[in-house]
Amino acid sequence: MIIEAIRDKKGEHITTIDLRNISDAVVDFFVVCDANSGTQVKAISESIEEKTRTELNERPWHIEGIEHREWILLDYINVVVHVFQKEIRNFYRLEDLWSDGIIEEHKD
Repeated sequence: MIIEAIRDKKGEHITTIDLRNISDAVVDFFVVCDANSGTQVKAISESIEEKTRTELNERPWHIEGIEHREWILLDYINVVVHVFQKEIRNFYRLEDLWSDGIIEEHKD
């Protein structure tokens, strides 16, 4: 559902990281994508919120980054979604930080 919501707003380079095999991980999955602008970052995060609320009756427990629109994090407890502007994603490189997880790229 989250990946579908990202695709609805043309999010790019969608990746999931399965962290269930890492004993120190505080979540089961990361979903990561990037966007071309702050406006698109916000639109993607809003699409995710709307789709998970209407289709799954789920709301994020916590949201960060809305004011700056460079990196919005949506925390659904077991799944954390990271919506980045491209240059910010390249700087933080979450896939490298969590390379012990099972990384899957979802082609457009």
